[in-house]
Amino acid sequence: MDVQELLTDVHHGLALPEDHASLSTCIVIGSYKYYHYGCDKFDDRGWGCGYRTLQTLCSWIRLQKLKDNEKNVNKVPSLPVIQQGLVAMGDKPDTFIGSRNWIGSFEVCITIDHLYDVPCKIMHINSGRELQSKIPALMEHFQQFGSPVMMGGDTDSSSKGILGVCTGTKSYLLVLDPHFWGTPTNSILHEDKWLSWKPVDDFLEDSFYNFCLPQLKAR
Repeated sequence: MDVQELLTDVHHGLALPEDHASLSTCIVIGSYKYYHYGCDKFDDRGWGCGYRTLQTLCSWIRLQKLKDNEKNVNKVPSLPVIQQGLVAMGDKPDTFIGSRNWIGSFEVCITIDHLYDVPCKIMHINSGRELQSKIPALMEHFQQFGSPVMMGGDTDSSSKGILGVCTGTKSYLLVLDPHFWGTPTNSILHEDKWLSWKPVDDFLEDSFYNFCLPQLKAR
């Protein structure tokens, strides 16, 4: 699928999770494209969610660099190109190319550094119940950098894009789900919760989580 056909900035128009006077919200700064299962006619259902979240992050980075008039900025990589890059970096064996093996936050981190010369910070928590303690760090990330974040785990193995943080009577993450299959619209994504404010209490206590935070400031 040509990048112009992808939806852009799908969080626009989504209501905040609470109507509360003390609500504090930090959201992604700048534009990104929504990558999801099959969005380029490549069927990756069941294994490609980490790659799709990586592509969404890459789209934000690419647009930021183009805005800064950088030359020869890499395109958002296809799934085969991502696999080839991980093999070329020595992170994966040759058999990884053409496989349906998942990738996580570490692979996302080194791929972004390899393709765009942008370092990423990895933030780890041992359990979903520790997520509340990381809300200040995530809010600081969106305030300082504004880049979208990848979230992955083990028991909760589904990759997620994180586009913002909100605190009120509860704390929430703005979760962008790459598992959508079909032709999305903003209304479908919002109504069917492919993009939603998820309370931190809803994340699994028996899963660790890793966050990949690109360290590139929004222009």
